[in-house]
Amino acid sequence: MTQLQNLVSMSAKSNPNGLAIVDTHQSVTYAQLDGLANQMVHALQAQGIRLGDRVGIWLHKSVYGVVAMQAVLRLGAAYVPLDPLCPPSRVMSIVQDCQLKVLVTTRTRTQQLGQDLASTNESIGYVFISDSLDGTEESQENWCKYPSHPAPIEIERDEDRLAYILYTSGSTGKPKGVCISHRNALAFVRWAVEELNISADDRLANHAPFHFDLSVFDLYAAFMSGASVYLFAEDRSYVPGRLVEFLTTHQITIWYSVPSVLVMMIEDGGLLELESLSLRHLIFAGEPFSIKHLRQLFERWSPMVRFFNFYGPTETNVCTYYEVKTLSCKQQSPVPIGRACSGNHVWAANPEGSEVSPGEEGNLMVSGPTVMLGYWGAEPQQGQTYSTGDRVKQLADGNYLFLGRLDQQVKVRGHRIELGDVETVLDQHPAIKEVAVVVRDSGLAARLLAFFVNDVSTPSPTLLELKCHCAQHLPRHMIIDTAEELVSLPRTSTGKIDRLKLTQDNL
Repeated sequence: MTQLQNLVSMSAKSNPNGLAIVDTHQSVTYAQLDGLANQMVHALQAQGIRLGDRVGIWLHKSVYGVVAMQAVLRLGAAYVPLDPLCPPSRVMSIVQDCQLKVLVTTRTRTQQLGQDLASTNESIGYVFISDSLDGTEESQENWCKYPSHPAPIEIERDEDRLAYILYTSGSTGKPKGVCISHRNALAFVRWAVEELNISADDRLANHAPFHFDLSVFDLYAAFMSGASVYLFAEDRSYVPGRLVEFLTTHQITIWYSVPSVLVMMIEDGGLLELESLSLRHLIFAGEPFSIKHLRQLFERWSPMVRFFNFYGPTETNVCTYYEVKTLSCKQQSPVPIGRACSGNHVWAANPEGSEVSPGEEGNLMVSGPTVMLGYWGAEPQQGQTYSTGDRVKQLADGNYLFLGRLDQQVKVRGHRIELGDVETVLDQHPAIKEVAVVVRDSGLAARLLAFFVNDVSTPSPTLLELKCHCAQHLPRHMIIDTAEELVSLPRTSTGKIDRLKLTQDNL
C-alpha cells in the first residue's frame, strides 16, 4: 500500500542520482533527499513526534521545507505548511487551533513568536533551519548531525491517515484547517501522472506556495514519476520577467499556476514573444482564466503545448478537468471546468439537494476519493458528499461550466447580480488588461465598483466609456456605478485577486 512518503523512497531506489528538487540555493538528487528526510525523522523523534501528531512548517520555500514534509509523513504524523509571509499572530492562531507539537522553522521566526507564545500556555518544540538555506552543514543546524539511514519505525500503513492540513485564506472569517489523507492526495496524483503521462524526463515548476493546494501536484506528481521539481521563490512569484526567465532557463515541461500569474507573464513578461518553449503541458486552476488572454496563449503555443483547466476547492483536491483543444474566435466566456476526474463523481444540485437536468444551473456537488477527511476540530466528513458552493451547469457535451460562486450572487437595488458576468464583459474592452468588480455598501446605497488595470498600449477608458461598453452587453441594473484604475490588482498570498481588500474604502 503506497503512501505519500513512499514516493521519494521508491524513486531513490530506482533512480538515486536523478535530480529531485532545485531551489534558489541548491539542488538535491533523490538519494540525497531521501537521506535528508531520514535525518529529519531522527530529529523529530528526538522532539517526541509520534503517530498522529501535527508538525508546523514555517519556512520560505526550499529543499528543507520538502524534507520536513517527508520526515513528518514517515513518522505517521501530519504536517501543516504555514504561509511564510503571514504575521506571527496568524501562526499562533494555527499553533493553538491544531495543537502543533513541533514547529520546523528558523531562529529568527521563533523570536517573532516569542511574545505571543509567552502569553499562552502552549508548549511547542522546534527543529531549526538556518536563515541562509544555502545547503551547507551550518544551514541545517543541529538536525544534520543525525544519521541518514532510516529510523526504526513500525507504523501500520493506512491510506486514510491524516497526511497534512491546509488552512484556508480566512478572508471571510476564522481560517479553517482542511484535513487531507494519503488516499485523498494520492487519488488525484495517480490520475494526474497517468493523464499527463509524466515521466522522469519531466521538469515541473512549483510556483504555488506550499500552503496552497496547487503545490500538491507539483511535488507529489514529480516524486511519483521520478521527475524534477523546480521551486520558485516567494519573493519573485509576481515578477513577470523572472517568471518567464525561470520557465526558459530550467526548460520547464509542466507549468501549473493560477491564471493571474499567466496573465502577468503574457502582458509584462514576454511569454508570447519567446521563440520556443520546452513546455508539454500548461495547467491553470484556482480562478476563471480571462478568455482573451487564454486565446493569446493558445493561438501562440498550441498544439506544441497541451492546455488544461483543473478545478477543485481545497476540500476536494482536483475533482474535474478540461483540456482546451479548440477555442472559437466568438467565444467570450471562460472555458468549462470539464468533467469528473480522480475517481470522483460530480453533479449539479438544486437548493433541495436534487440533481438538476443538463442545461440547468445548480450547486456543484462532489463525492469520491479526493474529498477531504473534514475540517480540523469539526465533525468528520466520513465519505459524505461535499457541496462546493459553486454555481455550474452541464453542457450538451457533458462538460460543466463554472458560473460563479453562490456567495458572489449579490443583490443591488433589488436585482440579483453575478459579479463574474460583469467582469467578463469589462474584460472584453480593449483598454482593460485585468478587472475585478465588487459591491460596496448595502441597500439603496449599494454600488457596483470596477477596479481595472489599463493596457498601456491604449488610453485609459473613462467611466462613461466603460458604462457604454457595459450597456451594449448587460441589462441596466448590471452597469457599473464607478470605476477606478489601479497599477495592479491586490493579490492574496496564493496569487488570486484579493476581493475582500477591494471592498474596503481604505484600499
